[in-house]
Amino acid sequence: MSGRTDRKHRIVTAFQRHVANPFSRRLPLQTLLETTGRKTGLPRLTPVGGRRVGGSFWLVSEFGEKSQYVRNIQADPAVRVRLKGRWHTGTAHLLPDDDPKARLRALPRMNSSAVRAMGNNLLTVRVDLAD
Repeated sequence: MSGRTDRKHRIVTAFQRHVANPFSRRLPLQTLLETTGRKTGLPRLTPVGGRRVGGSFWLVSEFGEKSQYVRNIQADPAVRVRLKGRWHTGTAHLLPDDDPKARLRALPRMNSSAVRAMGNNLLTVRVDLAD
């Protein structure tokens, strides 16, 4: 990663970790992705934007494999997704061959705009929902 991209990643993730995510996690209808911490084994909640299509939930990670939740998925793909206040279990799949920019065009506009603006290593994630 270049110095500029690395700095952007540090600034955005610090803002998300300390300001945006703690606030967003409290919103009852915020979509949340729950992964298992790869080091602690504890549940980790990440506010995400995406869309359910049939039995799958699609999202795009703005920092790809540098995102902590993506690293957690690599260690354990069993996840939960909270959609409209209801939890669903599922299995997450990282899709490096999918076109994340095209995928963002099919996802909610507000979140997609933020991901495009803030991200620098986009990665599509599909969660196959069990229920």
